[in-house]
Amino acid sequence: MAISVRDVAKAAGVSVGTVSNVLNTPNKVAEKTVTKVQAAIDKLGFVRNDAARQLRAGKSRSIGLVVLDVRNPFFTDLARGAEDAAQEFNMSVLLANSDEIAERELAMLSLFEEQRVHGVLVTPVSDDLEPFKKARDRGTPIVLVDRKSKDKNFSSVSVDDVAGGYMAVKHLIEIGRKKIVFAGGPMSIQQVSDRLKGAQKAVAEQLGISLEVIDCKSLTVLEGRAAGEQIIARPKTKRPDAVFAANDLVALGVMQVCLKPEGMSIPKELSLIGYDDIAYASTALVALTSIRQPTHEMGTKAVELLLAIAEDGDAKPRVRHIEFQPELVIRDSTSAK
Repeated sequence: MAISVRDVAKAAGVSVGTVSNVLNTPNKVAEKTVTKVQAAIDKLGFVRNDAARQLRAGKSRSIGLVVLDVRNPFFTDLARGAEDAAQEFNMSVLLANSDEIAERELAMLSLFEEQRVHGVLVTPVSDDLEPFKKARDRGTPIVLVDRKSKDKNFSSVSVDDVAGGYMAVKHLIEIGRKKIVFAGGPMSIQQVSDRLKGAQKAVAEQLGISLEVIDCKSLTVLEGRAAGEQIIARPKTKRPDAVFAANDLVALGVMQVCLKPEGMSIPKELSLIGYDDIAYASTALVALTSIRQPTHEMGTKAVELLLAIAEDGDAKPRVRHIEFQPELVIRDSTSAK
């Protein structure tokens, strides 16, 4: 049988209210009384019913986090940053995976609302943010992670992906690469389209440089392998001399295919650069050049921003934006011809 607060009060010889104060505001209770109540709790094995407390408060001590693909180490690192920050506030993070499917994303949002989470962090599938606007209007704080809303009406934590795309292709051009492929998709994901914009900007600044797009269905190793197969199936004179992949997983897929005997040598014939700088990038068969994002810090700042918005209460919260700058990390997969 579950031990109740009344059982603890009886064992300690105090009122139920005193036990409640010890559990919630111990600084208001005499130290001797706190010690006596804590001894009764330990003896009886009492565990507080936090669900009941949350029901009374109308909010849980959990934060919802919806990411595009939990298998992607980028989102794993981001979630870890969010979890570390949440722990500082005695809160937890509930991780959900949209799998880049809008209907699934909406289902996760509805579930989090039903659970009365403290707020939701989300990397949206598309530009349609109406469901999140409605959730926010109903009282659930929302922060976008790894992207901004086009109208800038949502608080966000992101990286300048246009700058990152520009940085990646500028590096390829500077080492003498002229026939560049951008591999990534779907373009409905803002991060992908922004990285392509940056790549196009870098190409537009130089004469004699071409940029081809291989559209991927998702940002996975398998899609990278498919892109790589397209490249090595071409006659050698039609092959690119560089690939900028929209993320490291796609880049690693391209690498796996190109390192086949019938493929292309990396970096001599094909320079390859990814995006995110996940842990696997530095340990790949050919250490991968990548655009680094401060992933852990993004998760940390997203939680801090969400809690700041939640503290605004019923007042209209200020919209805040935090944008980090990416960093080029050069490794063995890119070099001059």
